[in-house]
Amino acid sequence: MSSYADRLKALREQLKADKLDGFVVPLTDEHMSEYVGSYAQRLAWLTGFQGSAGSAVVLPEEAAIFVDGRYTLQVRSQVDGKDWSYQSVPETSAADWLKEHAPEGARIGYDPWLHSRDWVKKATQALAARGAELVAVEQNPIDKIWSDRPEASKAHLIVQPDQYAGRSSAEKRHEIADWLEKQGADAAVLSALDSIAWAFNVRGADVSRTPVALAFALVRSDGTADLYVNPEKVSADVQQHLGNGVRLHDRAAFETALGELEGQTVAVDPERAVAAIFDALDRAGAKVIAVRDPTILAKAIKNPVEIAGQKAAQERDGAAISRFLRWVEEEAPGGEVDELTASDHLEALRKENPELRDLSFDTISGSGPNGAIVHYKSSEKTNRKLQKGELYLVDSGGQYVDGTTDITRTVAVGEPTGEMRDRFTRVLKGHIAVATAIFPKGTRGSQLDSFARRPLWEAGLDYAHGTGHGVGSFLSVHEGPQRISPVGSAQSGGDEPLKAGMILSNEPGYYKTGEYGIRIENLVLVVDKPVEGAEKETLGFETLTFAPIEPRLIDVSMLSDSELKWLNDYHAEVLARIGPRLEGEDKAWLERQCTPLSR
Repeated sequence: MSSYADRLKALREQLKADKLDGFVVPLTDEHMSEYVGSYAQRLAWLTGFQGSAGSAVVLPEEAAIFVDGRYTLQVRSQVDGKDWSYQSVPETSAADWLKEHAPEGARIGYDPWLHSRDWVKKATQALAARGAELVAVEQNPIDKIWSDRPEASKAHLIVQPDQYAGRSSAEKRHEIADWLEKQGADAAVLSALDSIAWAFNVRGADVSRTPVALAFALVRSDGTADLYVNPEKVSADVQQHLGNGVRLHDRAAFETALGELEGQTVAVDPERAVAAIFDALDRAGAKVIAVRDPTILAKAIKNPVEIAGQKAAQERDGAAISRFLRWVEEEAPGGEVDELTASDHLEALRKENPELRDLSFDTISGSGPNGAIVHYKSSEKTNRKLQKGELYLVDSGGQYVDGTTDITRTVAVGEPTGEMRDRFTRVLKGHIAVATAIFPKGTRGSQLDSFARRPLWEAGLDYAHGTGHGVGSFLSVHEGPQRISPVGSAQSGGDEPLKAGMILSNEPGYYKTGEYGIRIENLVLVVDKPVEGAEKETLGFETLTFAPIEPRLIDVSMLSDSELKWLNDYHAEVLARIGPRLEGEDKAWLERQCTPLSR
């Protein structure tokens, strides 16, 4: 099957053979992951879509693909509109679309290992309105026709030492056991890959750019645990690290193990565990408590060792970024630097750090109109040269042994226009508004989101993505439950109160379709920020990311005195932290970039 049209045709033929009238294809795996291994890239294989969030529905005569505002442009460039209709989430979900488009009396298939129980309930209700039914399949029909489907990774687990984790795995498991006792439960299912990595202080290489290993776990009320992972992935040193309190089993034995929990009370996260896990427990006669995975909040609130590691990683990363920005400023105007060359050069600079283990995601290296595609990924087909009079947006990060980084900078190649400077300065004002926010304990990220948007709103502008996401500690670059996003947006991920120790991104932007994109992103740490005379305890942010913000794109006349002071203070700290890591022309360039601005 050489074309995506052929693959769609083959799926329809397979559905007919399976006596199904349709099938739902999500972009996830058995762990409800955002980023998945190559073996689970079913949506990309079927449609050509390369984003990190989306789903599709295939019916006998029509098909639809569902993406949020981050991918509005990308999906149209990667997925053929002759075969697929483009649907925008959250305005139209797959369940909503099925309610309007499923044939009367249809049997619509789904893979219960790829959907949440809540999604199954909603889709079932939507189809009932059409006299149709949702049917769980025993084998995914895409897997039947994907002849060269990659195998799941066989990479070994690695130990994350306590010197970076800050707490031992045994300590974490016993904390989960105490939580289970309070819940009146015998065991907790851990199915999210980063939860397992955190709880057992292990990392892996089974998902590109995210250091996790394919596994399931059951943590018991006595502090012991059963870890379900392919045996060939576990070396002797990992076994020694896990100790006698962790029993190892083949990953394929997990479903059988769920069937042996009759009469036991089991805690399962409905947001992170697939429907098949609930189904297996129900068949076994277990009592299921639907409650959030007990590692989620503990993982999000970084301990002092993790915070120190993150700060060290940020300084290393900031030095690499600063060297890269100098290189772009000097080389790009010559017209010979393209997006792929630039991203490769940045990766090479990061790799000079022995602590680097990988990038934290595929670098977004967007020149001119490509920068307006929020989650753009350059390829040989789309690659452009950085040209004078255009903006260049680079969003990138590194996975270091002691921290995960994520930073975006926007650079002017040659002389920027007045409009570019206006838009950039509005984004900067929004960024500063979040960075300097002080708020009472209990405040949610959704309450801060409009701080970043106000300067854009005042000009009738906006951006179609959240303002901030959580970040892990040598783990996922997108980590919940904390977010800074509008309530009800596709990226909202709930509405979690912010707590000291959480790390988030601060990344407002602006995107002019067909012309340019702007984003300024730093990571911030939630910290206690006492206010004299306050009647409530208050929090604020400490900025963790240090690299210069393009001064040629700033219209100083648009900044208030306090905003200008923040910018100059930030650049002074960039110079103090990053300067000692640079030499010669790199250091001289940084000094020029960090020169205080004045009116």
